[in-house]
Amino acid sequence: MNTARRRSEQDAVAIALRQWRRVLPDADLDTIAVIGRLTRCTALLQHAGDAPLGRAGVSRPEFDILCALLRVGGELTPGRLARETFASGAAVTKRLRRLEDGGLVARRVDERDRRVAHLSLTDAGREFIMRLLPEQLEYETALLAGLPAERERELADLLGELLLLLEGRLGGLIG
Repeated sequence: MNTARRRSEQDAVAIALRQWRRVLPDADLDTIAVIGRLTRCTALLQHAGDAPLGRAGVSRPEFDILCALLRVGGELTPGRLARETFASGAAVTKRLRRLEDGGLVARRVDERDRRVAHLSLTDAGREFIMRLLPEQLEYETALLAGLPAERERELADLLGELLLLLEGRLGGLIG
């Protein structure tokens, strides 16, 4: 393959790495190849992945809260939702307010401790997420369609290893 064609097929991080190697020829830049690509993929997926969600009128973090309530089942406290969605308590509170205003989530005050809230999907919330989830899954599947199934599983396994490593080192810093 000729050099011009290889450069035109390089991702944005490969181009940045080539530039960094000119500036810092002796530096170990291998982590940029991983972290840079993860960061870029995250940004692209959040932007592209929000298309069905945006049409439905919810953000990805709000969708994640609705999914957590559905998959865990029953009632969850805001603290548990923060842990389930990897978000801060303040962020969850803001998102819950919007979902409650939209009639998708119900709040019940604990009878023994009025400071504790229990949250659950309303019937409308359950219907909404059950209707939206297949569309979002189909959309996300289409985003990865160019990746062979074996490579997708391999990537998922590698990302799982990385996630376990990072959770062990940084897990307490999130939420």
